[in-house]
Amino acid sequence: MARKKPHSDNGVVVIGLGRFGSAVAQSLVHLGHDVLAIDENAELVQTWANQLTHVVEADGSNADVLRHLGVQDYTRAVVGVGTDLEASVLTVLALSELGVPDIWAKATNPRHGRILERTGANHVIYPEAAMGERVAHLVTGKMMDFIEFDDGFAIAKTRAPIEAVGKSLEESEVRSKYGITVVGVKRPRTDFTYATPETVIERGDLMIVSGPTDLVEKFAALS
Repeated sequence: MARKKPHSDNGVVVIGLGRFGSAVAQSLVHLGHDVLAIDENAELVQTWANQLTHVVEADGSNADVLRHLGVQDYTRAVVGVGTDLEASVLTVLALSELGVPDIWAKATNPRHGRILERTGANHVIYPEAAMGERVAHLVTGKMMDFIEFDDGFAIAKTRAPIEAVGKSLEESEVRSKYGITVVGVKRPRTDFTYATPETVIERGDLMIVSGPTDLVEKFAALS
């Protein structure tokens, strides 16, 4: 039976319910999105049937099958198929042929990613590489969390350095000294607060900072 068009543009199609696809689908549901999840594996479909909005056992690389399911009515799709290169490319091609405007696809390596982009993917994700780099920063540095963007810009959560404790951000001049911006401060047992020049840093505070990756790393090393 063909699916009806979602009530809003809040819906997302997720094709492939492996570790990556299922994690994305589950997170989308938790964020309040309508998710149509598609996978050929009957066992995976059964596993996620009661946890996701809609789960269908079908060939996600077949444009006719996707059209029958109403995928063309969605504005966003995530292709979680990664290890099967042919299925991954055919799935992106099918979504592109159906006119889905925003296609996110998982790639296992740069060559795979380039093929997906040429086939119609608007966004290519390298989850293993991204997670590996993130963990490397956390293991070797003094950051509590770290996210790097494609343009060499990063956001990190790190402990406040001793030199900043007891001073306002204006007094410690961390921005002019280290070239980073303090976005906010998280104090134990209190809510996150956005930083202002008057914010006084206390011992034990966690600072959320942003800036060029190398400068963020150097600042975090002070803690």
